[in-house]
Amino acid sequence: MATTVKLDAGAAGHGAEPRGKRDDDGQATYLIAIAEALWEEMERDERVYMLGEDIGAYGGAFKVTEGFLDRFGSGRVIDTPIAEETIVGMAVGSAMEGLRPVAEFQYADFMSSGFDSIATVLGRYHYRSGVPLPVVLRGPSGGYVRASSFHSVNPEPWFAYGGGIKIVAPAFPADAKGLMKSAVRDDNPVLYLEHKWIYRRIKETVPTDPDFLVPIGEAAVKREGTDVSIITSGALVHKSLEAAENLAQRGVSAEVVDLRTIVPIDEETVLNSIAKTSRALVVSESYRFVGIGAEVGATIAEKAFEHLDAPVTRLSPPNMPVPFSPTLEDAFLPQVADIERAVEELSAW
Repeated sequence: MATTVKLDAGAAGHGAEPRGKRDDDGQATYLIAIAEALWEEMERDERVYMLGEDIGAYGGAFKVTEGFLDRFGSGRVIDTPIAEETIVGMAVGSAMEGLRPVAEFQYADFMSSGFDSIATVLGRYHYRSGVPLPVVLRGPSGGYVRASSFHSVNPEPWFAYGGGIKIVAPAFPADAKGLMKSAVRDDNPVLYLEHKWIYRRIKETVPTDPDFLVPIGEAAVKREGTDVSIITSGALVHKSLEAAENLAQRGVSAEVVDLRTIVPIDEETVLNSIAKTSRALVVSESYRFVGIGAEVGATIAEKAFEHLDAPVTRLSPPNMPVPFSPTLEDAFLPQVADIERAVEELSAW
């Protein structure tokens, strides 16, 4: 049950609330929307606290948690050593004792340093014991920002395979806020991926209702279409929407489905879209082999075969490190032109 927040002795100031960082017209970036969600949930429930590297005085690598230390104090905004396995261990142990930790990784790539604690403990403990583990692991993910192979990974397939952890990857500010609030309130562990390319590029009007939630496990049709369904998530939602707009000018109608949640996948929304268009293009930033696109494609092939007028097509990067060179990264990751070409080939099948 939510409780009234009680600040510790080091939290006398109020700092700059995230809502104060919106544009003059009230729009919020993806980054600010996430910060608002965290701020509101910490105000709402004193059991919620945050931990991670440089999240306090520095405000986080991308400044998501800027001002939080002044407002909530060092007892609820905890700077940790550079030790991801320790971060996960602290989060798991405190959740077992009734707290609701939100752990930040400076980059989602570094979740691999806490892999054993995440996959072996966090993902399985509730199954073994019945004890709720309301842990949120959040981290900036994805490419398109020239950050090389150690700061550009989308790690969702690693943790989707193990089971026991919900995984969300929002593409829009309002969805980001609503899904973060749902994640913090969930009694299950949630891996929350924040795409770096979206952080400051995308803005929109975001609800201010402190109880605004977006349910985990529900996809959303972001553009209606009749010829081909593009199933995607994260930054590629925006690339797909741009491609769909360009294709419309050439007489091809593409529907864009934003998964929003990777685990569990909203099969109903995906399959309804395929029943409507009869053609499926799955666009994923995770690797082609054993990636999320492969799983979505297999689901469509198994459960919507009677609706298909063409083979299910995947557009994903090859299984190799993300290149640093701008030219190579552009060739490695799906681009708008690649999506357009794939849709045109499918629509002509």
